Amino acid sequence: IAELETSSSICAGVVFWGGSRASQPLKPPCRPGFTQSFYTVIVSRDVLHGQSILKVKFEYCQRSREVGFVSNDPNFSVRPDGTVYAEQEVANLSEPVQFMVTARGLHDPHIWETTVKLALAGHPHPLALTKGQTHYHFSCPRVIKFSRKHQRSSSANGLRRQKRDWVIPPINVPENSRGPFPHMLVRIRSDQDKDVGIRYSITGAGADQPPSGIYNIDPISGNMFVTQPLDREERASFHLRAHAVDMNGNQVENPIDLYIYVIDMNDNRPEFQNQVYNGSVAEGSKPGSSVMQVTATDSDDSTTANGMVRYRILSQTPHSPIPNMFTINSETGDIVTVAAGLDREKVSQYTIIVQATDMEGNLNFGLSNTATALISITDINDNPPELTVRTFSGEVPENKVNVVVTNLTVVDRDQPHSPNWNAVYRIVSGDPSGHFTIRTNPITNEGMLTVVKPVDFEMNRAFMLTVVVSNQAHLASGIQSSLQSTAGVTISVQDVNEPPVFPVNPKTIRFEEGVPAGTTLTVFAAQDPDHFIHQIVRYSKLSDPANWLKINRTNGQITTMALLDRESMYVKNNVYEATFLAFDNGSPQASGTGTLQIYLIDVNDNAPVLVPREAQVCERARPNSRVNITASDADADPNVGPFVFELPSFPASVRRNWTISRLSGDYAQLRLRIPYLEASVYEIPIIVSDSGNPPLSNRSVIRVKVCPCDDNGDCSATGAVAAAGLGTGAIIAILICIIILLSMVLLFVVWMKRREKERQAKPLLIDPEDDVRDNILKYDEEGGGEEDQDYDLSQLQQPESLDHIINKPAGVRRVDERPVIAESQYPIRPSLPHPGDIGDFINDGLRAADNDPTAPPYDSLLVFDYEGSGSTAGSVSSLNSISSGDQDYDYLNDWGPRFKKLADLYGGGDDD
Repeated sequence: IAELETSSSICAGVVFWGGSRASQPLKPPCRPGFTQSFYTVIVSRDVLHGQSILKVKFEYCQRSREVGFVSNDPNFSVRPDGTVYAEQEVANLSEPVQFMVTARGLHDPHIWETTVKLALAGHPHPLALTKGQTHYHFSCPRVIKFSRKHQRSSSANGLRRQKRDWVIPPINVPENSRGPFPHMLVRIRSDQDKDVGIRYSITGAGADQPPSGIYNIDPISGNMFVTQPLDREERASFHLRAHAVDMNGNQVENPIDLYIYVIDMNDNRPEFQNQVYNGSVAEGSKPGSSVMQVTATDSDDSTTANGMVRYRILSQTPHSPIPNMFTINSETGDIVTVAAGLDREKVSQYTIIVQATDMEGNLNFGLSNTATALISITDINDNPPELTVRTFSGEVPENKVNVVVTNLTVVDRDQPHSPNWNAVYRIVSGDPSGHFTIRTNPITNEGMLTVVKPVDFEMNRAFMLTVVVSNQAHLASGIQSSLQSTAGVTISVQDVNEPPVFPVNPKTIRFEEGVPAGTTLTVFAAQDPDHFIHQIVRYSKLSDPANWLKINRTNGQITTMALLDRESMYVKNNVYEATFLAFDNGSPQASGTGTLQIYLIDVNDNAPVLVPREAQVCERARPNSRVNITASDADADPNVGPFVFELPSFPASVRRNWTISRLSGDYAQLRLRIPYLEASVYEIPIIVSDSGNPPLSNRSVIRVKVCPCDDNGDCSATGAVAAAGLGTGAIIAILICIIILLSMVLLFVVWMKRREKERQAKPLLIDPEDDVRDNILKYDEEGGGEEDQDYDLSQLQQPESLDHIINKPAGVRRVDERPVIAESQYPIRPSLPHPGDIGDFINDGLRAADNDPTAPPYDSLLVFDYEGSGSTAGSVSSLNSISSGDQDYDYLNDWGPRFKKLADLYGGGDDD
């Protein structure tokens, strides 16, 4: 809702409105360059070839007119007079087009730029301009007038028609303008300013709201200014409202909306997301294989050429096999291969320098940036492994395993320590028994031919193997195996002295036990496998736990030295085992061991033994008062049960009191024959016979305790003791001893408690003999030599009289001698002094002690003992001063206040 007026008077800064005329200001100093920094033209969708679109104006300012104009869009060109025209027919122009026109002096290094934007007729655009209309920036400020609603009478009945309002076009301000600032943009005015005083103001973000201060307005003239350069990347548009009020603040006009768009300039370089990109492609890839993508962004307007980025490759390192192995999509940044011949074994990595340029890649006007693309060539298995020689050789001693015979060396140019490089070896012929295998060394990739099954020189003196090597990964398509992937291996077997071998080991024989000593059991002979060497085999005994056997040293004959007993502790499961040694006379000597197992057949040579040997029954015959008995036999079946149990006929009391009944083949039952038997311990003999042929019998004794029983059939305690053989007198004696022992313990406890109470009652009393006060303690004398005994004890003895002290010259007295003077009389403290007299008593005692000359320490001359002559220490008298009496002590004044007294005494000079 505003009206736009453009005229020469407005461009000159003078506005004629409603017949009034303002004074004309001074012209600003002339600056060479385009008169406008941005042109916007509305054109039709079809632009014909050679059709003029607009004419850009250039201010020469007394300079030479030799200036050339260039457009960065190949579809448009500029004539020398500044006319912009279509270079070719541009049909179906569906989007706005923006390009830059550059002026360059032919003899001047300066460059000037302006931007041209072609808007489509009928296409919605923020600039509401008519066809062919050009919007001027900074050079032609506009006047925006508040619209008035013009009304006129259409008929006598008062019908009125309102004039149509104008749509205010937006204000376009280029970013990064160099000023000068503040720079006038438009003028706001009301047609009522002729009648009343008007005050103008603007509100909104950029004026009175953050970011405030970018735009301001002269409240009287209505001139609106921009105060600083703008940055489209920070803010692309502003929405302000203009207000007009009278001097009293009353609204005169309705507010109008002002839209300010910041026109983008190419002031930002493309920025790569990373300075270094890492990509990879397999070697041998076909042209067109994708490698990687690089991306750069431009902060400028992406709908204009300022923000349209294009990519290109500047360099490739190395130039092998050709300098241009890769290409890049100029719009997307995708890098692909354009030629075949990628070989990792020749070039493992390429370094590509990629350049991103805005202005759609125009190197003359666009801004550029670079990044590095590191392309790694990944390995494929295009190189088969090749053995270094056609024939390998080695030797191995017989009967050895896990021995490396030889190392098979191989060469593979693929990536080390990868499946394409790791070698796999196979033996395809020459080893039907599987004596050898080939393990791969993971570090060197060599094949270690190893013995896994012992070889015998007497069977095979040499082996001829055929070995094939391949990779863990299959060869790439089209790659054939090399003839050098196959080689032969010759292995020589070395003969060694093998130990004698027992044909049957262990050897088992069967004999009855009880074979007498000197019986030949068998011949346990060994064979020497070294058929091509004649050697003598000798034998010795290695292990014979029971020492029953001996072996003939020459022929290996086994003979018994003692009776063989199947029931021996050395026989396990009827088998006795002994070990023998066979050795030859080779160099070095070799020996082998053989085990002889003797299965001993049982004979009936052990009589059965009664089990159990002790039992107890009730003195009165009861159904449950019985003893089950059985027997054990060290022999084996059939020389064991069923057993036969019977009571002997002598003594007759056994069969009279007891009876045995058979339960089964191995068990019988012993019980009382009579109703009652006196409690006691009875030894009952029983004869047990086994089922051997002939049978063996044994007379065994079982101790049976007969005791009184309770209702449950268990022996009572008294009865058990009685049954054990203790009489009533013995039981009473035991009880008396227990009572006496308990009484002694009780008396001792009582005495200890009484002694503890006495100690607690008199804690300060001690035994006289433990009191060491006022006693002379005599310690053991540790006598020394003769030199230790030459001393005078008279100085330590108490003198009998004081004559030598009294007659002593005055002025000389020992420090430990007490003066012979009447002792002072100290005040006597009363037994119950009054509390008020304590102070007086203390003061009297203090005065007496101060006036007592006999109180130590004695104020007398100290006389020290003479230490004798011959002392290595010098005399103290030799420590005299070497300085004369004229010494100057004035320096003591400089030592501070602590030495002031000495300075006063000695630093007085001659006057002192």
